[in-house]
Amino acid sequence: MSNYNKAVILVGGPSRGTRFRPLSLDLPKPLFEVAGHPLIWHPLCAIAKVPSIKEVILIGYYDETVFASSIRQWATEFPGLKISYLREYTALGTAGGLYHFRDAILKGNPKRIFVLNADVCCSFPLREMLEVFEEKEAEAVLLGTRVQGDAAQKFGCIVADPTTSKVRHYVEKPEGHISNLINCGVYLFSSTVFSLIRTAMDAKAERLASDPTVDPTDGDSSSVLRLEQDILGPLSDSRRFFVYETRDFWRQIKTAGSAVPANALYLQKAFQNEPETLAKPSANIVPPVFIHPTAQVDPTAKLGPNVSIGPGAVIGAGVRIKESIVLEDAEIKHDACVLYSIIGWQSKVGAWSRVEGTPMAVTEHSTTVVKGGVKVQSVSILSRECKVNDEVRVWNCVCLPYKELKRDVSNEVIM
Repeated sequence: MSNYNKAVILVGGPSRGTRFRPLSLDLPKPLFEVAGHPLIWHPLCAIAKVPSIKEVILIGYYDETVFASSIRQWATEFPGLKISYLREYTALGTAGGLYHFRDAILKGNPKRIFVLNADVCCSFPLREMLEVFEEKEAEAVLLGTRVQGDAAQKFGCIVADPTTSKVRHYVEKPEGHISNLINCGVYLFSSTVFSLIRTAMDAKAERLASDPTVDPTDGDSSSVLRLEQDILGPLSDSRRFFVYETRDFWRQIKTAGSAVPANALYLQKAFQNEPETLAKPSANIVPPVFIHPTAQVDPTAKLGPNVSIGPGAVIGAGVRIKESIVLEDAEIKHDACVLYSIIGWQSKVGAWSRVEGTPMAVTEHSTTVVKGGVKVQSVSILSRECKVNDEVRVWNCVCLPYKELKRDVSNEVIM
């Protein structure tokens, strides 16, 4: 048996990720930087630490040019990995995309295939998943985590045998409470997964053919299949489907605001494991804080905790920043305050201004709060080239690109 494994990262495409707007108007979500690196870099880093994985395939329907320069850069950063991008001709769903590129994925005869969603933030315990896979002689192992209260119903819920970790039942977004153990969107399959997908395709084709209500022009076909709904449910009837439960951090990055807690989680992990990659703690640096080497930060500015400052950003005297991401070439003038916010590329925050969101626990899986009966983002977001004038307060707002804010605003989307 070969001990050669592959990884596939599902990156989606421009018509997906609409909840990540307005930040994804300029940049594909997988390339958005949290904790000083693109989102997709974090899973790549974890993959590079597993010696048996020699190749990573990114699958999505962005244009090829979108990832080209990043892939060249990663080739030097992760020399042990061959990284390539395969573009779907149309959105085929998570399982449909895998099946469409099965020949490329199975080339070289990998024994096992990791499948990761690019919009997941966690510590990616891939080696532990491999151990479970080998010990149980599994066909599939999925990463699971426990969530509080009724948050589970927004995810895929897993009922597992408490002693063997075998998955007995799997339901995507159930209507009632089934379990608080949820699917993290990280999988390990044996290469037999493709015959399972084929079986699901045939079953779906039969269903579509025999259902008179189906409109053949609405884009649904047997080749559009989702891993969660179409494959994992039936797989739980198999004897060899297991869950590895992570006790470490996990969250999804669906909305633009969720980049802020993801940034915090990745910074905290870096501070534990590789503190030298972050700013040195001091009276004005409350760790963890990432400052890009090309950024200019006035020594009297106080930063942290959980702050990332991007390339070329300029932070003035007496500025206070906490729980926020400041993107490339943004400028924050003296004595301004930025809390629970994202400051977009080339945006300017004036002197004595405040841009702030609502404090939320990192464990909260929602990034919305209700203010005055209206649901608003708990994180304030300035998109590209926004300008906040001096002494203006922006609170719980999302601001689209190229806007100037001349007066105080709260709980609004500024279009």
